[in-house]
Amino acid sequence: MENRESLRKLCMAALFAALCYIGFTYCKIDIPVGAEKTAFHLGNVFCVLAALFLGGFWGGMAGAVGMTIADLTTAYVTSAPKTFVLKLCIGLITGLLAHRVFHLSRDNGRKVSLPAATVLSCAGGMAFNVVADPVVGYFYKTYVLGVPQEAATIWAKMGAMTTAVNAVVAVIAATVFYLALRPALTRSKLLPQIK
Repeated sequence: MENRESLRKLCMAALFAALCYIGFTYCKIDIPVGAEKTAFHLGNVFCVLAALFLGGFWGGMAGAVGMTIADLTTAYVTSAPKTFVLKLCIGLITGLLAHRVFHLSRDNGRKVSLPAATVLSCAGGMAFNVVADPVVGYFYKTYVLGVPQEAATIWAKMGAMTTAVNAVVAVIAATVFYLALRPALTRSKLLPQIK
């Protein structure tokens, strides 16, 4: 039975990785910033949603793999290592809040309502991203890629704005999707067990 549950989680993680890839690659608006780009995209929606359904590790890995492949196959190839780390952290934080703090995977023992727990879990993961993405991006561009500090500062400021918008969209959309899909997955016994 445990092998079946592991296989279900692996299959769902692969599905969410594909959704993260599609959300970033095909559902985005690129914004040129000098020689670089930033983007409004829907990839983070599925990264957070994966952590809600699969837990922090599996959800984080789904987001990290899907979004990193998206970076590697688009004009964002230099951001791929940073993306992997940040998306994994988003999943870990969202999963930790959802399943360890708010007990989202349990129907009893929850001190906060399901919608509130979902919003707070998503908001926690995305708040990390709003702070970490521009900061890590600045240091990554400056010290790893050798970009001049002035240019890295401008890119970090633009990235902070798009990251904030992406975060709000991700929290709202992931909450709506989770609350809509959870009952159906529970009834069909396809909702993975988070321990």
